[in-house]
Amino acid sequence: MEAVVILPDHLHCVWTLASGDSDFSTRWSLIKGHFSRAIDKGERVSRSRAKRGERGLWQRRFWEHLIRDQTDFNRHVAYVHWNPVKHVRRAADWPHSSFHAFRRRGIYPEDWGGENVPSLTAGE
Repeated sequence: MEAVVILPDHLHCVWTLASGDSDFSTRWSLIKGHFSRAIDKGERVSRSRAKRGERGLWQRRFWEHLIRDQTDFNRHVAYVHWNPVKHVRRAADWPHSSFHAFRRRGIYPEDWGGENVPSLTAGE
């Protein structure tokens, strides 16, 4: 996992899979299953989900995108890290994000993702 942010009602991540591997569905299933078993039940569950034995945490679908080049990768990583700014003032204020690891490695300055919309290219 290259980048990740976990928000109250969804998550975003950027993965690098092995060459020739495109099995996103299995990976999402494993992540959702592990996470769901690790937290207490109690969320609202619709009848259709209850019939299938599903939790009320996850949407059934996911969006995938094949990264084209370094610029595309940088934009997607920056999008992941910028996403929580709708909940907090700065990207650095959201604790559940790989932003902090990027900042420690010097990829982002501390104030990246503050009140002004940053360039959505990591490191700029």
